[in-house]
Amino acid sequence: MNKAHERRLFLSAAAAGLLIASVGGSFAASPLKLEFVTHAAFFSAETKQPKTLDPQVFVEDASAPEATGPQGIKHVAGERPPFIDQDPKTSKLFNAAHKPLGFDLQSWLSATGTVNIVEKDSKVTLEATFKNLQPNASYSLFENHFDTKPISFTPMDGVGKTNSFTAKADGTASITLTLPSMPTHDNAVLVIYNSGGGSHGMERGRIGMDAHHQIIARPE
Repeated sequence: MNKAHERRLFLSAAAAGLLIASVGGSFAASPLKLEFVTHAAFFSAETKQPKTLDPQVFVEDASAPEATGPQGIKHVAGERPPFIDQDPKTSKLFNAAHKPLGFDLQSWLSATGTVNIVEKDSKVTLEATFKNLQPNASYSLFENHFDTKPISFTPMDGVGKTNSFTAKADGTASITLTLPSMPTHDNAVLVIYNSGGGSHGMERGRIGMDAHHQIIARPE
């Protein structure tokens, strides 16, 4: 057998091996390391708002009528979504029914965090750490699905049992959980503040009332 023939056989065998591997198993996705940004900035950029605003919380404005905000959240008269670059950071925040949330705009916008997602042995693990959350408050991790119309949301763990956590007294928190699959650009990791004091299982809660999107991280 000449060397050229041997080489062709070798390449054919290698190609067959790759095909078998791709059919019989899957390659691990590259790890993700993401930084959270405020939902206000993310939403305003995605929807091309003329001014950066937060559609999930509200500030007092005596001239504001009862209305439905840019994310479909109906609020009472006398309040409106805050304009991030216009309203004082000391502005007190309320829910859509004018119930005080107990903190100001600066505190709300200060939340930060990082998330690492790794696939190993067909298991996808998420590890996230946070700071500047509301002390002793309830939070939940949900997954945005941008590839559905309308955009849909599911608990990060897929079942709504391990995706919630409570921030410590100093506003820090961490959580580790197993995901159903590796997120892509069609997805995002969403942190929801549960102003009602508890999580909502498979559902996000009443958005703008007892649950509010605070920070978000989306793969490139």
